[in-house]
Amino acid sequence: MALVNVNRKNMDQFYRYKMPKLIAKVEGKGNGIKTVIVNMPDIAKALSRPPSYPTKYFGCELGAQTQIDLKNERYIVNGAHQADKLQEILDGFIERFVLCSSCENPETVLVVDTRKERIGQNCKACGHQGFINLQHRLITYICRNPPTGETGTPDKKERRKKNQNGESSPTHTENQTNGVDKFDIPEINNHVSGSTTTIHASAEDDWCVDTSEAAVQRRMEDLTSGVKGLTFTDDLERPEEQRFNMLYEFVKSKKELGKVDMTGKEIVAEAERLDVRDKAVLAISEIMFDAHMLKQIPKYRMIFLRFVNENHKAQKYLLGAFEMLVGKSYPKELMPKAAHILKALYDNDLIEEEIVLQWAEKVSKKYVSKEISTQIHEKVKPFVHWLKEAEEEESSEEEDEEEDDDLVYDNKAEQLKVVVEKQPQQAIEEDEDFDIDAI
Repeated sequence: MALVNVNRKNMDQFYRYKMPKLIAKVEGKGNGIKTVIVNMPDIAKALSRPPSYPTKYFGCELGAQTQIDLKNERYIVNGAHQADKLQEILDGFIERFVLCSSCENPETVLVVDTRKERIGQNCKACGHQGFINLQHRLITYICRNPPTGETGTPDKKERRKKNQNGESSPTHTENQTNGVDKFDIPEINNHVSGSTTTIHASAEDDWCVDTSEAAVQRRMEDLTSGVKGLTFTDDLERPEEQRFNMLYEFVKSKKELGKVDMTGKEIVAEAERLDVRDKAVLAISEIMFDAHMLKQIPKYRMIFLRFVNENHKAQKYLLGAFEMLVGKSYPKELMPKAAHILKALYDNDLIEEEIVLQWAEKVSKKYVSKEISTQIHEKVKPFVHWLKEAEEEESSEEEDEEEDDDLVYDNKAEQLKVVVEKQPQQAIEEDEDFDIDAI
């Protein structure tokens, strides 16, 4: 197996950090064409990173969907991609997420802080410790899927073993008296996510804790979203419709007060607490979007991504919200722009191609009347047609000659422009700076 330097910028012949050269195999044809990274497990092992990380990085950089089959160790990027091109993209992943920012050695370990959504990096070679300071879509994926074992954050089994071995056990003496633990110290600090609850014991073991409203509120503010979810168990007993309305009021109040967390973490935490995560996009869409939806999609993209990323059910609900906004709430302003709006949702990675095509096959009256739904489907036909044909045309062109990815994308955009212009001309009331050529 051919080997290359992990840091390919380092031309030292005695450089000892090696990895297998990337091997790519193109399979399928037409809309089903895909590239399999044959030796991704070996590459990931050499980099001490989970193989899903570089695979997802390819998807982010190429704007392509990825498929990860852990059982069969198959790592796939949709579309036809040359091995040399993927190797260059892999260099970017290594530079950003593997090499030490101080000594540039790859002997680093990722430490993920899921609460603050940031990734620390510890170098075993020089001892440098710091945070990966960059804005990249892979950051979100890594925070949701932190590494385990030698590649980073210890998993539950490892933490449990450490506790059993006494490595991180609390230092106190326990005496069992009538089933109640007694401690030899009069004051105990109980740390929960950075907060401190001080419990006092009198000589008569009269345990007490500050239960005033202000004290309770302070402790709740310090709890993580996960712990908060465990504390509000009564809400889960309510009907789903009532829980959904509670989320709606929560998001609405945030919007009215101008306190919307643009990262979406607060809204996600509340949706999970109320167990309405999949349907949450219906409420969020109604509150965040209005007649200027085209401009607002990029603005609130990160919030929606937290719900729809790799969640087909949530994407289908988002299409339902799209129908209601276009067909019910703002038909005069948005109906003429339906194709443009649907493409904006697609371009911002909020809806996958597969889900759009499934939706386009059937007119439903679930969210709007059948008549209005039919009208919406007619309006978006140019985009759906482009979506169906573009991949097939791209594949046939690549068989004849190798073309740059950006050039293919520009060609497809031009084709969509032509198709839209061939439709019966209707007065499209565009936003002030909206331009059809920008599609």
